[in-house]
Amino acid sequence: MATEFDTGLPSIRKLQGYIKDKTPIELKLVTGDVMTGKLFWQDAQYFCLVDDTEKQILIARSAAVYFKPVG
Repeated sequence: MATEFDTGLPSIRKLQGYIKDKTPIELKLVTGDVMTGKLFWQDAQYFCLVDDTEKQILIARSAAVYFKPVG
């Protein structure tokens, strides 16, 4: 499991852009579930997604299949 957070990676920078711009995203999980919301923060192991009801949901990086902007 990753213990360092490499902000030089393009994927990290792209997600940081979604956080900074408060871009609504769609997130697909390995379970097949699809979630929507806005990324609030990320670290080396988790993402925090804020859903439409303003609840913060922690998602393990290993559970994510893809992120894509909505709209």
